[in-house]
Amino acid sequence: MKKTALNRRNFVKMFGFSAAALTVGQVPAFATKASGKKPNILFLYSDDHAFQAISAYGGRLEKVAPTKNIDRIAREGMIFHKSYVTNSICAPCRAVILTGKHSHLNGVLDNSTSFDGSQQTFPKILKKNGYQTAIVGKWHLRSRPTGFDYDEVLPGQGAYYNPTFIKRGERVKHVGYNTDITTDLGLKWLKDEREKDKPFMLMLQYKAPHRNWQPGPDHLTLFDDVTIPEPENLFDDYSGRGTAACKQDMSIEKTMGLNDNKLVPPRGFTDDQLKKWNAAYGPKNEKFNKANLQGKDLVRWKYQRYMKDYLRCIRSVDDNIGRVLKYLDDTGLAENTVVMYSADQGFYLGEHGWFDKRFMYEESFRTPLIARWPKHIKPGTSNYDLVQNLDLAQTFLDIAGAPQPADMQGVSLKPIMENGKAPKDWRKSLYYHYYEFPAVHSVRRHEGVATNRYKLIHFYDIKEWEFYDLEKDPAEMKSQYENKKYAAKIKELKVELERLKKQYEVTPPPTLRKPRPRRNNKKNTKKNKTI
Repeated sequence: MKKTALNRRNFVKMFGFSAAALTVGQVPAFATKASGKKPNILFLYSDDHAFQAISAYGGRLEKVAPTKNIDRIAREGMIFHKSYVTNSICAPCRAVILTGKHSHLNGVLDNSTSFDGSQQTFPKILKKNGYQTAIVGKWHLRSRPTGFDYDEVLPGQGAYYNPTFIKRGERVKHVGYNTDITTDLGLKWLKDEREKDKPFMLMLQYKAPHRNWQPGPDHLTLFDDVTIPEPENLFDDYSGRGTAACKQDMSIEKTMGLNDNKLVPPRGFTDDQLKKWNAAYGPKNEKFNKANLQGKDLVRWKYQRYMKDYLRCIRSVDDNIGRVLKYLDDTGLAENTVVMYSADQGFYLGEHGWFDKRFMYEESFRTPLIARWPKHIKPGTSNYDLVQNLDLAQTFLDIAGAPQPADMQGVSLKPIMENGKAPKDWRKSLYYHYYEFPAVHSVRRHEGVATNRYKLIHFYDIKEWEFYDLEKDPAEMKSQYENKKYAAKIKELKVELERLKKQYEVTPPPTLRKPRPRRNNKKNTKKNKTI
């Protein structure tokens, strides 16, 4: 650390950088410029990949389902242990990353809203600063991607098998497994279609492991001989929390159905794919049907089936990330390429008896974030500062030496990446807001504030508060909002919540929507010409 400080002082003396520039990490931009090469940026992004399912984070799945290639990024770079989202649901998280703004400002409050591609995004700024930009894989923002030199994305959620992609506005049908195809398309762009004299920013975004967790053909029987450890609160009765936890519709017991548990074959397979699928699942399903499980035994079986399929999907993601890392190694690009891995939010892997996301509870609020940058990030670094997906846009711009617009609301992570820890004036709290209700899974709207130890959540439509001391109750099993011992801390966090709302220019949430009537998909053709 002393050597780093000396180097920074030398930069100031020799080249006249301001102390403020050093604080936000501008010096290495000069070093990059001096070498004649701006760093490439590869952003690897998956859907619903919980940090608990990455072995580098440890936990109950570490030994059972290792993720060796994602772990390699952590081993050669930095793993963030306090990385969180602003709004735990797919489309809003993607919009936050593109814009560096909270949902109420970028316009994407929930999954039903189309992203306004005319607004400012970090890819547009990178393009203006000499970068070639591309996005391949899951988009999930309904409108056509803008700000990219190249876009080849899935319509909506996309299919796991034999997916259609939209390549620059034109639909192209593929045969094979989505995760493999996404990697193929990303590598093809890197190898054959980009301009080699420009630095690149590639967003390579996987559908997996999104529901309904269809494993690839190479992993259909993976984990068949393994029992996945259960979380201690698989049979949570929610007695320690309020209405929202009790009334949700995302439980393994009640919500998870036949398609989720692969008791009926998925559609859209080729004959060969269906044959392999039935060979793998047929005997397992026959055994289940004969068992006639009930009660907790049935929940445990559903948990095992869910988790094995989920982890099989992740194994495909991890294998394909290995392919991408190998390409960077083989071509010599690895040395000057920043590789970042994340997911659009966290996910429940049976904790509280749930799957899905949405709540501000830790499993869905927290998301994986791992970064590798040779000669800038010390290998094997762990970081525990509060960071958020809100920070990624400015991080990418800072790495590229591009300007960070004043109306972006995050903070560049580049100083943390280079120094191992945050500047002294780093944030001490995070703001969260979930809007999508009434809607699928019936999670009530809420906002909240979190620090490293405490969390205050306000389910404002039903006028209920919850408060947690994560040091004493890391699983968030019992709210302490009525505990007088915490009265001063709760009051303090309410003040902090209002301060954050003012800082982020939070506007009043829209009026509650009425549930939309179900419509026949065949009749719903003209209105939804979106991706």
